[in-house]
Amino acid sequence: MSYSVKDLMRDSNSDIFSIRTKALGPQGKLPLTDHMLRNEPSGNLFGLTQNVGMGWKPSKLNGKQVLLLSTQGGMKDTNGNPIALGYHTGHWELDLLMKEAAHEISGAGGIPFAAYVSDPCDGRSQGTTGMFDSLPFRNDAAIVFRRLVRSLPTRKAAIGIATCDKGLPAMMIAMASMHDLPTVVIPGGVTLPPVYGEDAAKIQTIGARYSNDELSLEEAAELGCRACATPGGGCQFLGTAATAQVVSEALGLSVPHSALAPSGQEVWKEMARQSARAVIHLEEQGITTKEIVTNAAIRNAMVVHAAFGGSTNLLLHIPAIAHAAGCDIPAVEDWIEVNKATPRLVSVLPNGPVHHPTIRAFLAGGVPEVMLHLRSLGLLDESVMTVTGKTLRENLDWWEKSERRKKMKEILELEDYVPAGEVIMSPSEAKKRGLHSTLTFPTGNIAPEGSIIKSTSIDPEKLDENGVFYHKSTAKVFTSEREAISAIKNGEIHAGDIMVVVGCGPLGTGMEETYQLTSALKHLSYGKHVTLLTDARFSGVSTGACIGHVGPEGLAGGPIGKLRTGDLIEVSIDTQALEGHLHFLGTLDNEATPEEGSIILSRRPRNAEVKPSPQLPDDTRLWAALQSVSGGTWRGSIYDVDRIIEVLKAGEEALKRSQQERQPNSL
Repeated sequence: MSYSVKDLMRDSNSDIFSIRTKALGPQGKLPLTDHMLRNEPSGNLFGLTQNVGMGWKPSKLNGKQVLLLSTQGGMKDTNGNPIALGYHTGHWELDLLMKEAAHEISGAGGIPFAAYVSDPCDGRSQGTTGMFDSLPFRNDAAIVFRRLVRSLPTRKAAIGIATCDKGLPAMMIAMASMHDLPTVVIPGGVTLPPVYGEDAAKIQTIGARYSNDELSLEEAAELGCRACATPGGGCQFLGTAATAQVVSEALGLSVPHSALAPSGQEVWKEMARQSARAVIHLEEQGITTKEIVTNAAIRNAMVVHAAFGGSTNLLLHIPAIAHAAGCDIPAVEDWIEVNKATPRLVSVLPNGPVHHPTIRAFLAGGVPEVMLHLRSLGLLDESVMTVTGKTLRENLDWWEKSERRKKMKEILELEDYVPAGEVIMSPSEAKKRGLHSTLTFPTGNIAPEGSIIKSTSIDPEKLDENGVFYHKSTAKVFTSEREAISAIKNGEIHAGDIMVVVGCGPLGTGMEETYQLTSALKHLSYGKHVTLLTDARFSGVSTGACIGHVGPEGLAGGPIGKLRTGDLIEVSIDTQALEGHLHFLGTLDNEATPEEGSIILSRRPRNAEVKPSPQLPDDTRLWAALQSVSGGTWRGSIYDVDRIIEVLKAGEEALKRSQQERQPNSL
């Protein structure tokens, strides 16, 4: 159907011609003083003019200014119905938290400001080129958040409100970098599971299951409709979103028992009010972020991460938070030490052994309950300061005797018939149930810098009597996730295969998340008999014999980039000792030792099919280069500015020398 400019520009409302050309302006007077006019910068004075221009009463301009930053997305009408959708449920209801915190601040005589940087959804971008922007977005958002804080010079404190995979880590990085400012992070909570149906992790496998004749079209349509049972909050499993919430609280950046609260409910809103009161108190006491996010706090967060069995993506985010805070960046050896010393105590999706949704972890006591057990083992530094203005020890003493703790556990048993001790276990009970520490960091001639596997989530059927997973077979090598998922859907992958997906690190795809693959393997009947190796990363909900973060990545000279289909691969993971290896052993016709395999790989050129994706955006290419010279993924994909400047200067000098050498000698 054709249309004209006249059709497009038709005037549907005659009121558009009722136009004013001047207005009286706000009535009253700014609370100016002689000292302010003589000494304040013009920006501070003009800011007062703009404040009343937006409707703030002149008589209330002397309150302390608190900046609220959020990742909220979408638009609602006055009844809460969608006008425009957000990217995900995680940021859909954050406006409610913003309002609760703002009312609390203004009620205390302060002046709240609000600004927003929304975030993408890793679930929505799985298997698409949108995933190429996922991890780089974290750095970009943190930069913008920091710029927003600095661009309001009159703020006395800041609150960050965020929920999901990249938005919350970005917010923590930004808040941790505000060393001399009081800051609090409000985690945005979780969505509820459906009464009947599948969680938001399993539902992402409907395509693979349907393609393998393990799900009907009608089942896929019905299950997909109800998986996000409530409109707000992060997914119902302990993926990256939920783990980031846990880490924020464990760092002391969030108030006690705030992680994993059910989005939209009154207990969730109360968390925003508590957080606003906390930041006001911090400002009054002169307690700033550098006193909260310390080396000891970083280690506490690593310990709690291990006890929960959290997402491997936090091994990218916690180092970045440490860097922003000016703390020591944890190395692989530190992660190994923490995971060997810390028992896993939480039984939730996706690790199990019982797949409780995250709301049950909240009701069972959440982070403070886990910390009570960890303190009994002497694994925490309880002297650290937190956003309550009190030490961790004082917070845990309160929690242990609190009415809130008692009532939450009662609600869990009343509503879901689940005792709290079935979700968050004591160390002795966890050991009795066979819960082991979560992460193993295999090395070997394929991964000389290391790799990561969530070893607790390997199917128990695949472990021997000593808890060792062993798989030796020929490789099927894929140089893109698209090729790999196509092979799964088309029946080209079988029980006993070792899949190698390479060229998917930062330099290839922005280090895309390959949950499309890991989820398919988890929920297909033969998937537990398949091993996956990749230089990409995984979703926090990934499980199975899936080994990621293989370093160096294939495009950075890593041996994984030299593998070819038919190569003989040996994978061994000791899930109890938390040790393992990935070795190339030549071929079936000419088997080699690991040492011989290392020599063979060193002489091989890179697989010619391993290339950066032609669709990799320039923004991501720049991010990949900057984080690479800053230490790469094992340092958290940060921007080490001093190192970057050093490399740029060295490069400039080398170019000058090269140009001089090419110039003919002048007479």
